[in-house]
Amino acid sequence: SIPQIAYRFRGLLVSPPLIIALFSFVYEFEIDWLIWPSGGFVFFLGLILRIWAQQHLHYRLKVKKCLTTTGPYSFIRNPIYVGNMLMCLGAIVTSELLWLAPITLFYCFSIYCLVVHCEEKHLLRKYGESYQKYLSAVPRWLPRTIRFKDLGLINRYFLTSVVAEIHCPLLLLPYAFKEFVSSWI
Repeated sequence: SIPQIAYRFRGLLVSPPLIIALFSFVYEFEIDWLIWPSGGFVFFLGLILRIWAQQHLHYRLKVKKCLTTTGPYSFIRNPIYVGNMLMCLGAIVTSELLWLAPITLFYCFSIYCLVVHCEEKHLLRKYGESYQKYLSAVPRWLPRTIRFKDLGLINRYFLTSVVAEIHCPLLLLPYAFKEFVSSWI
């Protein structure tokens, strides 16, 4: 099915806007003192969300998996995907193609909606009633409230989560190279 294909190739499917941004120079917004700090801020906000979620999810960590309902998962069901969307958005902003930012956000959101459709079916089969309760209690994308006592920002998996996500900032390197090369063109 389409959601299963989207789930399987989710990493590749979100890359077309990033590739377009890398090779397009049309209608660039050339205010570097604004673009790079803004894009970097949005990107690193997404990275911080991924690290925070990773500490609780343990996806790339060698830890027994269980239904995750702590940390960012107590506010939204998909913090990793929200983090990914923020990182994609930040990369697009650093590419100076601000017109591509809303398109990228809509595109990534559409892909992740398909992915989540598949994931939720799987998790419902795996965890049953406890996941059904979680589905009804926690919103999918945007938090209803944030309880500061439940944040769980740093736990014993913090350093291993940082190491697991350390590759993410490399996504900005091609856009830095593009900026460097564009000054010669």
